Amino acid sequence: MGKLGRPSFYTPNEVAVHNTLKDLWVSYLGKVYDLTPLAEEHAGNVLLKPIIAEAGKDISHWFNKKTKDIRTHIDPETGCEKYYTPHGRFIHIPPPYPRTDWANDFGRPWWKDEKYYIGELSQKTRFIRILNTLTSQEQTIEVCSEEYLSEILERYLKYNQHAGSYTWKYNGKNLDMGMTLEENEIFDESEDFYVLSMQEEQWLPAIHLYFNDDLTEA
Repeated sequence: MGKLGRPSFYTPNEVAVHNTLKDLWVSYLGKVYDLTPLAEEHAGNVLLKPIIAEAGKDISHWFNKKTKDIRTHIDPETGCEKYYTPHGRFIHIPPPYPRTDWANDFGRPWWKDEKYYIGELSQKTRFIRILNTLTSQEQTIEVCSEEYLSEILERYLKYNQHAGSYTWKYNGKNLDMGMTLEENEIFDESEDFYVLSMQEEQWLPAIHLYFNDDLTEA
């Protein structure tokens, strides 16, 4: 949960960097999950391999969107409905046939266990430019369209730890930090640029930061 009491939002690129056995994220059905504890708990288990292979990726194709459960199929040998795992059986998927060595006392399967949930996968990301008028430094960062400006400020802190001491403006108007870019009338025109075969990078909207001790008019 984010600082504002609502879910944190992540870009697919942010999920993608968590792609190792000791740092394992996945996304599915619009949500992001940190499966690192699961990997630690089942270290060395061959059933972990299909999950490791998808580390940092979106695995929504594993799921039935209506039931939010793993997809199923009719097993041609038994005629029974079973989980469909074409890339191999994984943790908490029962074996194809009854076995005495399979423990089913784990409670909820990992894909239904909210303890692994860490936030939402952004439905639309975009790039913006942030220009510090005090230092003339400029950064282009990828943000989630669902984020408030205050959350974008959190992303920008790695470039400027004092970003909260600045007034954020666009086209000379103070921005409402409790609203999204669109709500602040900073519209995403990337699709228009694509249609017009224009280089989006040259026309990215620029947010100007004014240090609060030097609020010169934009």
